[in-house]
Amino acid sequence: MTAGEFRNGVTFEMDGQVYQVVSFQHVKPGKGAAFVRTKMKNVMTGAVTERSFNPNDKYDEAFVERKDMQYLYNDGDLYYFMDTETYEQEPVSADKLPDGFKFVKENDVCKILSYKGNVFAVEPPMFVVLEITETDPGFKGNTATNTLKPATLETGAEVKVPLFIEPGEKIKIDTRTGEYLERAKE
Repeated sequence: MTAGEFRNGVTFEMDGQVYQVVSFQHVKPGKGAAFVRTKMKNVMTGAVTERSFNPNDKYDEAFVERKDMQYLYNDGDLYYFMDTETYEQEPVSADKLPDGFKFVKENDVCKILSYKGNVFAVEPPMFVVLEITETDPGFKGNTATNTLKPATLETGAEVKVPLFIEPGEKIKIDTRTGEYLERAKE
């Protein structure tokens, strides 16, 4: 593929690294040659950089595999995921897990991202429903304020919840931000 064919989300290989196009802009100045201004993310390290390309530069397209796998358990620094079709298990080291993984419980399905068989990232489900194991007792009628209190979830993670939430309740959480969204509907 040429740099002129870059679009948001396209993955390509450059200098032995895999990059994903975050945003791009075709620029045609009055003088001089046209170029493609690109903001790109290194999919292995997560680093975002900006760079300009000649539209005719050629790069190999990189095929990143995204596979749904079920989280089974962790053993020290290794977290084990199972392919639900082949039942093969894939160990993933703790350094490849995002912050939002603290909201994932056993048997939840995550997306495992790999390139040429090497796992480089894990995407937890966007929203999870978890039970609160520990928090201060709730107060009836305390719904109008935006005051939050700490609560511990069944995975051991801590979040801030509104004052009316009781221990034992299930709540919905956004794993990208780690924020309480709402009470879970039973």
